[in-house]
Amino acid sequence: MPRSPVLNGLSVDVEEWFQVGAFERTIAKDDWDSIPSRVEGNTGAVLDLFAESGVVATFFSLGWVAERHPRLIRRIADAGHEIASHGWDHQRVFTMDRAAFRADLARARVALEDASGQAVTGYRAPSFSIDTRNLWAFHELAEAGYAYSSSVAPVRHDHYGWHDAPRYAFRPLKDSGLIELPVTVAKVAGRHLATGGGFFRMLPAALSDYAVRQVNGEGHAGIFYFHPWEIDPGQPRVANAPLRSRVRHYSRLGAMAGKLRGLIARHDWGRVDAVVAREAAVMA
Repeated sequence: MPRSPVLNGLSVDVEEWFQVGAFERTIAKDDWDSIPSRVEGNTGAVLDLFAESGVVATFFSLGWVAERHPRLIRRIADAGHEIASHGWDHQRVFTMDRAAFRADLARARVALEDASGQAVTGYRAPSFSIDTRNLWAFHELAEAGYAYSSSVAPVRHDHYGWHDAPRYAFRPLKDSGLIELPVTVAKVAGRHLATGGGFFRMLPAALSDYAVRQVNGEGHAGIFYFHPWEIDPGQPRVANAPLRSRVRHYSRLGAMAGKLRGLIARHDWGRVDAVVAREAAVMA
């Protein structure tokens, strides 16, 4: 299969295995510090996979993780990857008001910049939680000086989604240079099918390949995401979580690393800030 002709954005959402939407009603935040951490090990495995594949990426990281594992964040930065913000502790944006979101952004950025030594100019909302309910979030990001966001999923989903959002990079504000890069979906028979994270694990890789080739064929970059815990089949099982949550979280963890290697080999990938620079030039 020929490689894609456009540089696509490869991204990783750095969080602990227990800091996910699937377990937010099962594992209390007050208990997080008492749960064995696995984020250094599984993120280290991602870094090794990327080094083996010869690619750089953007790591959207929680401030909570950066505060507790600053050497991990510095290791990511020193390997040539971009550090961007995933908020403080994975609280969905549509559960906050503007003041709380502003504080969350600031707290996470301080932790990430202190740990990485990099300026943080990119943001991804936990669980893609920017949609028509809270478009004010783009104003807060712009006022805080962010260059871009990758916080929109143009799909319908029981946890998130803004189905009617643009599928490609767009400027959400008329009076700002802020760029939003939605995660890539495949358009099939008028429907938008998600392709990253758990969807990539559980569905044929050909769907993600199709989505990337589809957007590249229309002159745009693809944006792919996954989580470090998704290549960690040895993580603990949460037996009291709902069945749907357990299926979503644990299915095909052992297959993920191999599928990632294949996807990386079949397309051109780079940091999201490099994609932003290209998109900004096209929009100018």
